[in-house]
Parts: sequence; structure tokens; C-alpha cells
Amino acid sequence: MIGRRSFLAGQAALAAALTTAGAAAAQTPAQSTAQPAPAVAPVRNAIPRQGKGPRIVVAGGGWGGMTTARHLRDELPDAEVILIERNPVFWTCPFSNKWLIDVVDTDFLIQDMTIPARTYGYRLLHTEISGIDRAAKTVQTGVGTVDYDLLVIAGGIRNAYDKWFGNDLRAAEYTRTHFPSAYIPNAEHFALKRKLRDFKGGHLVMTLPPPPHRCPPSPYERACIIAWHIKKNNIPGKITILDPKPGIAPITGGFTAAFQELYPDIITHVPNAAVEEVDPFNKRILTYAGEFEFDDAILMPPHQAADIAWMADLVPVAGDGTTRGWADTDPRLFTALDDEDVYVVGDAVGFISDQFGYYPKSAHVANALGKIVARNIGERVRGEDVVPVLPDNLCFLLVNAEPLESVAVKFTYDLDPAGKVIQTLIDVNERTDDHLAEDYAWFARTTGDFLA
Repeated sequence: MIGRRSFLAGQAALAAALTTAGAAAAQTPAQSTAQPAPAVAPVRNAIPRQGKGPRIVVAGGGWGGMTTARHLRDELPDAEVILIERNPVFWTCPFSNKWLIDVVDTDFLIQDMTIPARTYGYRLLHTEISGIDRAAKTVQTGVGTVDYDLLVIAGGIRNAYDKWFGNDLRAAEYTRTHFPSAYIPNAEHFALKRKLRDFKGGHLVMTLPPPPHRCPPSPYERACIIAWHIKKNNIPGKITILDPKPGIAPITGGFTAAFQELYPDIITHVPNAAVEEVDPFNKRILTYAGEFEFDDAILMPPHQAADIAWMADLVPVAGDGTTRGWADTDPRLFTALDDEDVYVVGDAVGFISDQFGYYPKSAHVANALGKIVARNIGERVRGEDVVPVLPDNLCFLLVNAEPLESVAVKFTYDLDPAGKVIQTLIDVNERTDDHLAEDYAWFARTTGDFLA
């Protein structure tokens, strides 16, 4: 149990300090009376506060962000909760692999975000975040500057193409548009579905991101789904999985059996194949396991915390430019290590334990952390003891579509005698059609927690 922390919002002083006139004066050098001031774009007005409670801004409206906003309203009915999300709809990545072969339709994946905002009473801003100033406690958006008392970063991941291409933006954009990874909710999912539909044969290469990355077992599920499509439609195609890990993990037995028993002539898994160089124009990849040419590809670059975590200066970078790429986070309270007024939920959360490294960057964990952080904030604001809680994780992965068979993995977490978080991983390797029903039940239960 963590000791009491007093919550000193200082709302009146903060509001006075953050008037747009004051912000403009603080950022604009004094001008000589002998020379007219240069023309400048007008500063957008700050969004006025509503109510008397603290203002809590949630930056990012995915699984973690929407969960946090919904439960903050339960924990603190007087708080003003603002959720900022650039995407006009909620697109769920779980089940998106299954959507590639029409196990579910598009309406299953897309939800209206305005309904839960109205139902639970938080304010939803559909706009881009362009900057975060932790010293001033403001978030800059396309509709104005939003001040906060507490900030929750829930932006998910970004594709770190710079790890492959450095500053070569042309190569990065060519890769993104021609060989989309489809791991962030956007049009890349539709591009990947078109790629699968139009695939007439040849050598398809899949690069897997190095750990940690979003939904660790999902690239293997994607390979199985594409292999099933190739097999069912008698397409003369092969899939090579370039895996940076020494072996298939998690669900080692289940995916190994699926590759060998269901798709032995289609899938080739190459371990220890960390990417050294990618030439998207000439369709060539150099890895530690050798060089590979391809006819088509799904190129998944390394994953890092979303841009807004970098905007907030939460991702440490060493003097030599190296970085883990994730937000520096207290492993029990999920506050930024250098700012207790900033919380992190979901995929952006940083290093947790030297036993397993990071929590799985999954929808289940994001939902769990959203509830945990909302409760932590509620206890803190009410002046109660903040009681840390550990999440869990559960994933179901489809490996065959006729019949619809899945495997699964469960993660549990506990504390060792020294207070370190430790992980227990349970692979459920048996292929069974029962898992799909459990997957639907999990999806309904979990989305029902934050979608109205």
C-alpha cells in the first residue's frame, strides 16, 4: 500500500496562468516601439473549464484511453474528464486478423465513440494533439490549448521505421504504402485485406517486430490466416516468417504444430532473423539469418511508444541516441517517473521487471491498466491510500478457419518477496473450436466495460 499523497490542483492559479493572452505574452519577445511587430497567427483560445472538480485529460482513445475515461467518471463524478482522440471512430485491432478472411465483418470492428462519451459523461474531442507542455500542464490540439491537473497518456504505439531507414522518409513511406504492417488502427488494415484478396502467388515475407511489440502472438495468427487463405484457394504461394526471436513464442507448441500440421508446404519460420537492412524498392531484406528476396511482403518495423509519449518527453534517450522506446513509468503506480501528475496506460507503458521486461502490449492489458489507473487517481484525489493492483492478460489466436480452431495464452502477475513483479505464462496449445466462443465472450465482456 502506498502512503497518502495530497492532491494540490491549484486550479484557480492554473487557470489564471493559462489564459491565452498570458501564454502569448510568455512566448513572444518584447517588440521595439520603433519597429512594428511582425504578423503572427492568432493563438487559439483555451477550452474553458466546466465544473469545480479537477480536470483530467486522457490523451488517446483506444482500449486504454476509453477505459480510463469511463472509469474516471465513476471514481470522480465531479471531475471534468476530457478524452482526446484523432480517429473519428473506434477501430478494434483484436479480431482484425480474423476480419481479413471475413470471420467477422467491418461493423464488428468499428464503433461510434460519441455514444460512450455521452453515456458516461466525459467530453470527447476528435482532434490531433500537436504538443504537450508538462511544465505548463497543457496539451496543444487542433481546436485549442487544453490545460489539465492530471494527464493520462494512452496513445498506443508508433511504427519506428527510422530504425530501418534513418532519415530516409521516401523509403519509409514506400514501405508503409506498399507493404503495410497494419498494426495501428487506420487504412493500412484495408490495404492489407486488399493485398490478401489480390495475392495471386509467389513468395510473401513477413518481418516480425523485435520484442516488445503489440500483441506478441498476433503475427503468427496472421501467418496462419493468410496460409489458410492460400491453401483453400489453391494459390501457388509461400510465406516466410522472419522472426528476431530464437523461437516461436508465446504459444510455442500450438503455433509450431499449426505450421507443421496445417501449413507445412506454405509457412517457413526462420528464427534469429533480426532485420539488418530493408530495401523495399528492390524487394530485398538482409537479416542475421541471411538475405531474403520477396514478391510481396508484410513489413512490420520495430514498435515504440506513440508520438504523444515523445511529445510529453516521457521516453528517455541516452547520450548516444539509444532508447528503449517506451515511457519511463512507475511499475506499480503507472505514473511518469519524473512527474506524478502524468499517468501512462496501455502499450506505451515502459519497463516493469527484469524477469519479463514489459507487460504484453495487448488490448486486455490496456483495459486492465485503464481501470487500475482510474482507481489510483480516484483514491489519490479523495485523499485515500493508493493501493497498487496488478493486471493480467488473455489472448485467443485463430490458426485454422475450417474448422474455426484457436489456441490461447494466459499471463498472470504476482509479487516476489522483494516486491518485484513476476510473470507466469501459460500456453494453451491445443487447437479447439471452443476457444472462438471464449474469444467472442471475452470481446463482448471487455468492450462492454467501456463501450455503451
